[in-house]
Amino acid sequence: MDQISRRHLLRSGLGAGALAFLAGCGGAGTSRRPGIRVTPRASDASDWEFVPQKPDWLENGTVSAPPSVMKGVVPRSSWTRATPKLWDTNPMGRVSRITVHHDGMTPFMSTSSSSAAQRLESIRNAHVSGNGWADIGYHYVVDPAGRVWEARSTTLQGAHVKDNNEGNIGVMVMGNYEQQVPTVAASTSLDDFVASLMRRYQVGVSRVFTHREIRPTACPGVNLQRVMESTRSRGGALARA
Repeated sequence: MDQISRRHLLRSGLGAGALAFLAGCGGAGTSRRPGIRVTPRASDASDWEFVPQKPDWLENGTVSAPPSVMKGVVPRSSWTRATPKLWDTNPMGRVSRITVHHDGMTPFMSTSSSSAAQRLESIRNAHVSGNGWADIGYHYVVDPAGRVWEARSTTLQGAHVKDNNEGNIGVMVMGNYEQQVPTVAASTSLDDFVASLMRRYQVGVSRVFTHREIRPTACPGVNLQRVMESTRSRGGALARA
């Protein structure tokens, strides 16, 4: 990172956390053109219901189809008023895979919705101001309390696995899982939510990845990697989805 970008992040109030992020979930890349508390019942993945909604930033004809926002997901409008740079994005197209990440910043254990919202905004700022991306790279984010947050619209390709964003939904779990272990609430919610995405988009468990399984990176951290290996193995929650 050059000194100008570093100074810009510091002046923007992101501080060491955002700088740590830029070195955290490595290899994300982007595709370019040449205070709400929502706690779903984690025991039943059918609680995640898709509800078609059209965000106020979506201009007619800019994106081919309206996004599907899931009931039980904390809406994007609750944590940011920023809008994506639609001219610098590509449409998602047919979803064919799902990739799980961590944010790779400092460990994060807070169950506060306001703290989670602030962390989300710092990540979005780092992605846009620091990396020069169109928006936050992930489509959904799970916090330690098990809430699922809407991030980038699923009508748009994300910026979470370099050169592998087409048809790929990015789900990030807040925290650094090289240094901490996922909470029970986060792990259970991640299982149920990813299972609901698998059913929605007809994605088999063999097409559910972690970042390191596609690109060389430490993401999603050794402890979340173990959780994902277990849940996808025979008898695991995602293997049975």
